[in-house]
Amino acid sequence: MPPSSTAAPARERRGGPSAARPPAPALRNRGRFLGSLAVLALLAALTVWSLLALAPPAPAAVDAPATSFSAGRAFAHVEEIAAEVHVTGSAEHDRVVDGLVATLGGLGLDTRVQNAVGAWQSGPGAAEMARVRNVVAVLPGTDSTGRLFLVAHSDSVETGPGASDDAAGVATLLETVRALTAGEPLRNDVVVVLTDAEEACLCGAEAFAESHPLAGEGGVVLNLEARGTTGPPITFETSLGNAGLAERYAAAVPHPVATSFAVEVYRTLPNDTDFSVLLADGFTGLNTAFIDGNAAYHTPQDTPSRLDRGTLQALGDNTLALTRELGDADLTDLARPGDGDATYFPLPTGLVRYPGSLVWPLAGAAVLGVVVLAAVDRRRGSSLPRTLLGTLAALVPLALAPLAVVGLWRLLVLVRPTYASMIDPWRPGWFRLAAVALVALVVLAWYALLRRRLGAAALRTGALVLLAVLAVVLAALAPGGSYLAALPALAGVLAGLLPRPVHLLGALVAGAVAVVVLAPTVALFFPALGLAGGAAPAVVATMLALALLPALEGLFPAGPGRLRALAVPGVAVVLVVLLTAVGLAVDRFDQQHPVPSQLVYALEADTGEAWWASTEEQPGEYTARYVGTPRTLPHDYPYLAGRAVAAGPAEVAGLPPSTVEVLDDRSSGGQRTVTVRVTPQRDVRLVVLDLTASGGTVGAARVQARDVPADALGEDRLWVTFHGPPAEGVEATFTVDGGGPLSLRVVDGSDGLTRLPGFEPRPPGVDAAGTHSSDLVVVGSTTDLG
Repeated sequence: MPPSSTAAPARERRGGPSAARPPAPALRNRGRFLGSLAVLALLAALTVWSLLALAPPAPAAVDAPATSFSAGRAFAHVEEIAAEVHVTGSAEHDRVVDGLVATLGGLGLDTRVQNAVGAWQSGPGAAEMARVRNVVAVLPGTDSTGRLFLVAHSDSVETGPGASDDAAGVATLLETVRALTAGEPLRNDVVVVLTDAEEACLCGAEAFAESHPLAGEGGVVLNLEARGTTGPPITFETSLGNAGLAERYAAAVPHPVATSFAVEVYRTLPNDTDFSVLLADGFTGLNTAFIDGNAAYHTPQDTPSRLDRGTLQALGDNTLALTRELGDADLTDLARPGDGDATYFPLPTGLVRYPGSLVWPLAGAAVLGVVVLAAVDRRRGSSLPRTLLGTLAALVPLALAPLAVVGLWRLLVLVRPTYASMIDPWRPGWFRLAAVALVALVVLAWYALLRRRLGAAALRTGALVLLAVLAVVLAALAPGGSYLAALPALAGVLAGLLPRPVHLLGALVAGAVAVVVLAPTVALFFPALGLAGGAAPAVVATMLALALLPALEGLFPAGPGRLRALAVPGVAVVLVVLLTAVGLAVDRFDQQHPVPSQLVYALEADTGEAWWASTEEQPGEYTARYVGTPRTLPHDYPYLAGRAVAAGPAEVAGLPPSTVEVLDDRSSGGQRTVTVRVTPQRDVRLVVLDLTASGGTVGAARVQARDVPADALGEDRLWVTFHGPPAEGVEATFTVDGGGPLSLRVVDGSDGLTRLPGFEPRPPGVDAAGTHSSDLVVVGSTTDLG
C-alpha cells in the first residue's frame, strides 16, 4: 500500500530516507574554513589599523599657524645644527652653542651658558669627565608651582653629524618654545636645558644637576632622544611612581605611543641617557625617543636628509601638547615620585591606562578563568589530563619560535657576514615580516601535529593557561607588562565559555583583544631590539599566535587527513622563504646604505709599536685588509681595554704623545699627593689618565678642579677619561694612600685615519661604523712618577 500523506512527516521525524541530514564532512569543513578565513580577515584588518595608528603624521609646513608645531620650521634648525660633526669640545660644537644662545635669546628667554666640568663614575677604578657648555634658558611662568625642564643634548658623536641624535630633539625644543611664546603664557616656569657631552659620558647633565642653581629644587623633565632616523616617538622610560604623569600624558598628547612594558624592560637594561642622570638626582619625568632606522645611528649617514619629517612632527606635536599640559598643571605632586606606576598601552583610538593596583587582580582573574574553562572543557568531553598536556605542549612553540627567529638572523649573517656587526639591516621591513611568518609557521606546525592527538579544546585552553601563568610571572617581575598576557588570557577564557554555535564570534572578540594588545608591542619591539635581538619580539608574537588558536581552528579539516592539515603551515613555509628572499633582494649595500667598518689605529710611543684594531665580530672585506685574528693588545686603550679585538701590525706614524709635567709632589702621614699637567701635542678629542699605584690605593683625585666621583676610588689603579680637553692641557691631582712607586700612563685620542701611513680610503659603499671607537687614533706613553 502506498504511504499515506500523513506517513511521510512521521518518517521524517523518525529519520527516514527523506529526513534532513547533517552536512557532509567536506561541506562542514568548507564552512569552518570560510568562517575562519572571514574572522582572520577581520583580525588582519584590525592589525593593520593598530599598526597604522602608530605611524607618525604628515609634517606641517613652514606656514603652519604660529601657535602650532611645524616640522618644516623645526627642520631648518636640524639643518643648521647638523651641518657637520659637532663633538664635545670642538670648534663646530662651539658654533652650535653660539647659534642656540642666539635663537633662544631672540625668542625672549633669559639664556646663559653653563661652563663646567661634569663627572660620571663608569665602573670600579674608572671615571668619565668632560669640559661642558650647557645652554640653559628660562621661560618664566605667571604663577609657578614648580619647574618643567625640557632637555635634549646639543653634541653629536664623532662619527656623524647627529641630525636625529640629537639635533632633532634640540630643534623640537626650539620650535616648541617658539610656539609657546606665540600663545598664552604658561603658569609654570619652563627651563630649556641643552646639555653637552651626552654622547661622551652624560657629563653635561651631571654638571647641570650637580651645580646649576636651577636644578637644586628638582622638577619634571621631558627628555628627547633618538636611536634611529624614523618611526614613532616612543615614551619608553619614566620616573618611578608614574601614575600621575601617565594620566597627563594620556590626556594631552595627540600621538600617544607608550607602553608600561617598555618602561619595565628599559629599567632592566644598562643603557643610560641624560634622563638617567636627572632621575638619580631626584627629578621626575618622561623620556621619549624614536628608534627605527637604527642602521644610520651614530654613523655619517645620520644626516638631515635621512631624518623622517613625519617623525619630527610627531615628536613636536607631543612635546608641545605635553609642555602646555604640564606648564599649566600643579607640579607640586608631579615633581615627586607617586605612590605607584600605571599600566598603559596604545590602542588605535588612544592610550589605555589603568592603575597598577589592578595588575594582580587581573592576573588572578586570568588564572581563575582558565581553571573554570578547564572544568567546562571537562564537561564538554576534554579531560583534565589533556588540558595539562596542552599546557605543557604550549611551551614548545614559546621556546621554538624565538629560537627559529634567532636562527633566521644567523642564516642572514651567514649569507651576508657584514650583518654580524649590525643590530638591524638598512631595510629591515621584509625580514621582520619573515620573522613573524616564521613564528606563525612554528605555531601552525605545532598545532597541526597535536590537534588530533590532544584536541583543539585542550590546546586552546593549555595556551590560555600558559598566558595566565605568564601574567602572574610578569606581575611579580615586571608589573607594567602583565597586561600583555592577562588581557588576552581573560578574553580567551570568556570566548571559550561561549556555546559552540557562537564560537566564531567568540574567536573574533578574543582575537581582537589579543591583536590590539600584542600586535603593537611586536611592531615596536623589532626596531627597539633589532633583528639581532629578534627573540624577544618573537616571544610576544608567539603569545599572539597562541591567543588566536580558536580563530585558526577552522583552517584545519575536522576529519582525518594529516597531510591536508599540514597544508596550512606549508603556506607559512612559502611565506617565510618568499619574504626572506625579497628582503635579501631589497636590502643591498650601496653608497647611501654602506657596509659599516670599524677601525682603530693604536700607537705606543715608548716602544715604537703600532697596531690596527677592530671590534667587528667578523671583519668585512675592507677591514680585513688591516686586521687578523682576535687578540688582546699589550696595552690598554679607550674602548678596547680588557677585550680581544681583531688586530694587525701597522706602520709607525710620527704622532707625538702628550707631555706630562709634574707641578707638585709631596708626602705627609703616609699619603702622597702629586699634581701634574698633561698637555696634548696634537688636536685631540679625549685624554686618558691611567694612574697605577704599586703598593697603595688612590684615595682622592681631582681633574680640572673637579673631584673624581668617590665610587671610582679606592683601587690601586685609576682610569680617568677626560673628554674635550683644553689646548693648554689638563691638570690633575692624585692622592695615594700607602707607599710604592707611581706611574702615569697617558693615552690621547683623535679622530680621522686619513693621513696615517698605510691607510687607504674606504671604497664607495663602505663607511665608518656607528661606534665611539670608529676611526679613532690613540697614542699612549708612560711616565714614571717615582
